[in-house]
Amino acid sequence: MKYFVSFVLFCLLLNVFATAQTLIQDSCKKAAARDPNIKYDFCVKSLEEDPQSKTATTLEGLLVASTKNAASKMVSLKGVVDNILKSKSYPKGSEIPLRDCLELYSDGNGDLNTALTNVKSRDYESANVNLSAALTAPSTCETGFKEAKQQKSPLTNDNNVLIQKIVIPLAFTNML
Repeated sequence: MKYFVSFVLFCLLLNVFATAQTLIQDSCKKAAARDPNIKYDFCVKSLEEDPQSKTATTLEGLLVASTKNAASKMVSLKGVVDNILKSKSYPKGSEIPLRDCLELYSDGNGDLNTALTNVKSRDYESANVNLSAALTAPSTCETGFKEAKQQKSPLTNDNNVLIQKIVIPLAFTNML
């Protein structure tokens, strides 16, 4: 009897993961079809790597998970910039753009947290506004480096990933 119960629980758990994987793939496919900024493969990989996304059973659940995923990347990138500034290991003329990026990431994280609150209260219009506001952080950060005597940004790759991580929940809000 004990083995039967274990087998049933295993099958149920396997079904949840299979359902979540289908939800992720279907949602990313729809989002990519609607928005040319969404990269389908990145969307699927990003969500499949996230434990909360794997257990989502609705698009709203994926929206919550992907918003948290974007916020986590924003906080991580803020830490990278903070470490660069503390170590003083940046090229001449990069300090001001780095400090600007740090502030932009702080503001962007606040926007993502507000968007998460909006999503949880099912205010998708406000969530969309806050996700859009958060999306300006990485692009404005990059612009700051371009304007600073042609400095090359050490954050370009991370900012590109962050942009992708934000456009995913932004696309999902437009699907609800």
